[in-house]
Amino acid sequence: MHDPGSGTDSAAAGARRGESYSERLYVTWYWWPLPVLAATILAAEVHMGYSGIRSWLPYVILIPLTVALIVKLGRTRIAVADGELRVADARLPLEFVGAVEWFPAEQKRRVLGPRLDPAAFVVHRGWVGPVLRVQLTDPADPTPYWLFSTRHPQRLAEILRAAD
Repeated sequence: MHDPGSGTDSAAAGARRGESYSERLYVTWYWWPLPVLAATILAAEVHMGYSGIRSWLPYVILIPLTVALIVKLGRTRIAVADGELRVADARLPLEFVGAVEWFPAEQKRRVLGPRLDPAAFVVHRGWVGPVLRVQLTDPADPTPYWLFSTRHPQRLAEILRAAD
C-alpha cells in the first residue's frame, strides 16, 4: 500500500523555510543479544580448545568486533537538507525527485522481491519496517529509483513532495 496523499501544508511550509529532516537507522535493542551471544559462544568454543593467551583472546576480539559491527550498521542516516536527499553516503538533488511512494513492513517483501529493478539504489535495514521508493527524473542517471528503509515514511514522503 502506498500513500497516495500529496503532503500537508505544514510539510510544504517546512520545505519552503529550508527545514531539514534527519533520522538515523540505529539498530534496536532487541537485535543486539543474538549476535553478541553468538560471538560469545564462538569465543567459548575456541576457549575450550586452547590454553594460555589463545583461550581468552577470542573474547577480546570477537565480542568488541561484533558490537562495533552492530554500531556501524546503525550509523546509516537519512536526511533532507541543503536541497538534497541523503541516504547513507548517496546524495540526490531534490530537483530530480519524482514520484514518492511508501510501503509498510507487510509489503516490503513484495517491493524488495521480484518487482525490484536490479538497477535501483537500495539501502535496506531489516530492523526498520517501512520502505520509501523515490523515482528519479534525471535523464542522465541510469538508476530508476531509490528504495530505502525509514522509520517515518509518511513524514519523509510529505517533505519530498513539498520540495517539488
